[in-house]
Amino acid sequence: MRVILILGKKMRNNLKTVSEWKKLVEVYQRPNFKRATWQLVNTLVPLSLIWVGLYFLQDSSLWISTILAVIAGLFLVRVFIIFHDCGHGSFFKSKKANDIIGFITGMLTFTPYHHWKWEHAVHHATNGDLNRRGIGDIWTLTVKEYLASSRTTKLNYRFVRNPFILFIFAPLFLFFVLERFPSRKCKPREKRSVMVMNLALITWGFALSMVFGFSTWLYLQLIMMGVAACSGVWLFYVQHQFEDTYWEETRNWDFTSAAMEGSSFYKLPKILQWFSGNIGFHHIHHLNPMIPNYHLEKCHFSDPFFQNAPELNLFTSLRSIRYRLWDEDNGKMISFRDLKLQLAAESLKAA
Repeated sequence: MRVILILGKKMRNNLKTVSEWKKLVEVYQRPNFKRATWQLVNTLVPLSLIWVGLYFLQDSSLWISTILAVIAGLFLVRVFIIFHDCGHGSFFKSKKANDIIGFITGMLTFTPYHHWKWEHAVHHATNGDLNRRGIGDIWTLTVKEYLASSRTTKLNYRFVRNPFILFIFAPLFLFFVLERFPSRKCKPREKRSVMVMNLALITWGFALSMVFGFSTWLYLQLIMMGVAACSGVWLFYVQHQFEDTYWEETRNWDFTSAAMEGSSFYKLPKILQWFSGNIGFHHIHHLNPMIPNYHLEKCHFSDPFFQNAPELNLFTSLRSIRYRLWDEDNGKMISFRDLKLQLAAESLKAA
């Protein structure tokens, strides 16, 4: 079964050689100043107006303020995609412009620019590589690793992969706590970026607390970041943690296969596609992270090859919640219940 899966995937991806698909995407990796500027305008201006509206509504309706904060959270998802593109150097042609906008959008999303940029680059270089897990990804164990783990590790893993922890608690913990501390593996520049961002956030929080009052600002900021963080982690999860995703040992790992098979095409309704900055075309992004988000859709539809990626929609993506472990023998993600049934069948067969 595993051999058939591997052969099927290789045949599909060999429809284009690396040089062929690189030539196809070349035109889309060129930043467009007008489109980038317009995206900044239609994202940051509405977000700013929401903050203004919240100021005038703070003494009237808590419900309206809460709804506006939720909408602002959706805009922050789009802000993060701009931040993300700046980190790849793809949003603007100018490195300086990317760094400036990257820092500003990083502050709005509570994320240190250069530290995240380094960590995310590691993710792109190691996506789908079983031997290089651990930086910029979601903790994933194989079936054999899980069965060989201690009871404590198993309990920790089950706790981390619990949907409430993974999609509610973890996103908030990530952006409010973990992003405040640099990785021990990063370089001095990345470490400094964390400290600088922490100072910028203290200044940001103090300034808005003077305008809204600390408790009001904290309430609104928690809602905005909660919506943005939970949405962001969900998007990242379903783009890599679906049933037939791609995981291989380093010796068998292939960049094109990791991008086209280990990154889904998350087909969203147009309004959600807009708020998520086209990041649902994730296979295109992993093939070439230098393609700015505003060119991803056109690239996807430019050639049939790009449409070979696994496709998910809002309904089918919900199935990904149950997947917990990578079954290396069958080449797919499985649930703890699937593992239990496998072990029961093996036990019955042995008896």
